[in-house]
Amino acid sequence: MAMRKFCASFEVRDGQEGRIFLAYFSGGVHPHGCKERAASCAIGVCPEPQQFYLPLDRHIGAPAVPCVQAGERVLRGQIVARAAGRISANVFAPAAGTVRGVVGHISPSGKKTDHILLENDFTDECVSLPPLSERTPESVLARIAEAGIVGMGGAGFPTAAKLDVRGRADVLVLNAAECEPYITCDDRILREYTEEAVQGVRLALLACGAKRAVVGIEKNKPEAIAALRGACGEEIEVRPLRTRYPQGAEKQLIYACTGRKVPEGKLPADAGVVVINVHTALAIARAVERGEPCYRRVMTVSGGACGRPQNLWVKNGTLLREVAALCEGDADCARIVSGGPMMGEPVFSLKVAAGKTTSALLFLSEAETDRRAVQPCIGCGKCVQACPMGLSPTFIEDAVFRKDLAEAVRYGAQACIGCGCCSYVCPAGRLLAQSIKLAKKQIKERGIHG
Repeated sequence: MAMRKFCASFEVRDGQEGRIFLAYFSGGVHPHGCKERAASCAIGVCPEPQQFYLPLDRHIGAPAVPCVQAGERVLRGQIVARAAGRISANVFAPAAGTVRGVVGHISPSGKKTDHILLENDFTDECVSLPPLSERTPESVLARIAEAGIVGMGGAGFPTAAKLDVRGRADVLVLNAAECEPYITCDDRILREYTEEAVQGVRLALLACGAKRAVVGIEKNKPEAIAALRGACGEEIEVRPLRTRYPQGAEKQLIYACTGRKVPEGKLPADAGVVVINVHTALAIARAVERGEPCYRRVMTVSGGACGRPQNLWVKNGTLLREVAALCEGDADCARIVSGGPMMGEPVFSLKVAAGKTTSALLFLSEAETDRRAVQPCIGCGKCVQACPMGLSPTFIEDAVFRKDLAEAVRYGAQACIGCGCCSYVCPAGRLLAQSIKLAKKQIKERGIHG
């Protein structure tokens, strides 16, 4: 496989004054952060809509199975769809109201998928999960699963299944890097809900059986770093990292925080590490301490075509058009993106409902988008230099165009983390990241192995 090491320098010095630990990944880029637009905005609350469209499949794994009937009245915090197995997640009502049924509604992919339509009655009657009688690894894992918590950084993998690694992982890493431009929701959570987020880390440590935790956070968040250092004990180390995208990518973050490399094709637990997101930690704390299931999240709404950039608590099932209206987002702007501008997905319609993994909604102006015509590759090698996984993106793209998926596998297409660095630096404007994403999809569908 044509790959080079994604790790650059590594240095450890132990002494009386403490430990200095420097670990860098090769490649990556440093796009303009644009975080100042929303970073100074304290977390607000998005008003509740008249109707919620609750997605049943906004997580990795099987869609949840509805457990309520049309015409049934439910309370805020009541379960409305149950996980369909271990790799799935419960869905809860974000408000009190009447279930109108299961309807087909547009999803982020542009296709219609099953959603529970809930009519809000604005009474705000609620129920909570019962208090835990004791806090053991088993009871905390069970509570995390019961609360429907998934990875809220974007991946959406059920958190209980991810933390169920007792005996395999000795280090828990909190991903507080938030390296994508514009997005500041994790930064604000760490500044405003510091104690709860740290308590979530402690509970995750208990659940997974790790001995210690490391918070990996980019140096461009000084207020959050200071708050964390004031709240973390000896078992949780706060480690400021260089500001470089994609610092928050799992393999790069693990290396930066532990010096360990995740074997190709393996999971972090195979390197003795488990990683969770900041918002996931907050959700864990609230599920255990308050009995609050996962039915809302903090989103960043920003971009050059957004009149009022801010961070907001948004309940699951809220249509994005409601968020856009509150934040004065221009629906006719050059591009609307769900998530970050590097790895996020284009929004086909503001009728899409927000879910557990909707970290951001960006309204980008013409000046913030790249509409260059695609030109032939000039062989400059910038994509190779930028790739944090040491791949040769242009070779993989060429193999895709020739429909030679076996060659794409040999060039390491499956190791691509989808960060988009290659497309970002390409002077010819080639859609390298999209081509590799297509290759990975086809390789998986056809069961091609290297």
